[in-house]
Amino acid sequence: MKAAQITKYSKVIEAHVNEVPVPDIQDHEVLIKVKAAAINPLEMLIMTGSVKLIQDYSFPLTIGNELAGVVEKVGKKVTGFSVGDDVYTRLPIEKIGAIAEYAAVAASAIALMPKNLSYEEAAAVALTGLTAYQGLHEELNVQAGKTIFIPGGSGSFGQMAVPLAKRLGLKVIVSGNAESRDRTMQLGADQYLDYATQNYEDLLTNVDYVIDTLGPKEFKKELSILKRGGRLLSLRTGPNKRFAKDRKFPFWKQTLFSLAGAGYDRAAKKQGVEYRFIFVRADGTQLRAITQIVEANQIVPALHPQRFTIEQVNEALKLVATGRPKGKVMITF
Repeated sequence: MKAAQITKYSKVIEAHVNEVPVPDIQDHEVLIKVKAAAINPLEMLIMTGSVKLIQDYSFPLTIGNELAGVVEKVGKKVTGFSVGDDVYTRLPIEKIGAIAEYAAVAASAIALMPKNLSYEEAAAVALTGLTAYQGLHEELNVQAGKTIFIPGGSGSFGQMAVPLAKRLGLKVIVSGNAESRDRTMQLGADQYLDYATQNYEDLLTNVDYVIDTLGPKEFKKELSILKRGGRLLSLRTGPNKRFAKDRKFPFWKQTLFSLAGAGYDRAAKKQGVEYRFIFVRADGTQLRAITQIVEANQIVPALHPQRFTIEQVNEALKLVATGRPKGKVMITF
């Protein structure tokens, strides 16, 4: 089978398409014939070695973190899935490899696809859906009646986070581009700010929760709008001591992350708020809950109009690395 692989960490974002054996499955795994795999900014972080303190890989490494496809084979101890099922998944971080013709995946990490989505659309939902779910439920532990702000929430993450936050009883405020206003409001946002003409730090105060999708340059602005006791959760800014402790990393790693995130933690403490960082994990049970939300709200993720084959993987990676796709970038098989 064909697989997009790297042989080392490198600042050069380039994968090679290799012929490799179809993977054998263990008793708790299923073999998925991949129909579509998504490319995310996470691919760049993995390929450059930027997350090797969180998860270090051996080589050659087949890249790719989320996919949709058809169950081809089922392990002896797997229940709940059958050959021919349409499934989707965010692969376990310790065993990625979505950009390949076949993938062996733990059954605990997969779910049946939402009935309203194509393979490409389903593959585009898994990572953002789980990020939104884990962020709201586990990291922020949100309470109904409170306010959440998602700067840069007009993209694929916001498409999942907004309806999920509304289901949890939150007042939802989003900033983004003017073109995405109507779509985001239809998903349930209570207020929408056009980042080109409105500065959220001048308009918002006493917000309970912020989910940062933009990174370090927005950190101080995001802190400034939170009320004391509020929480800032970042998808991009960087890990800290709490992140390392929650993941039960060894002491030396906890020390490194404490040092790396010390500036963020100090700034947050000064404002009387809590800073958290998320690195989403695979979870098939949560994916099933996300499937219900997607079907109930008829959510259809935005996809970049051009589809790429596995032979065009470097073209697709380059597009995501530039930050200019018009939706999730997909490799189709």
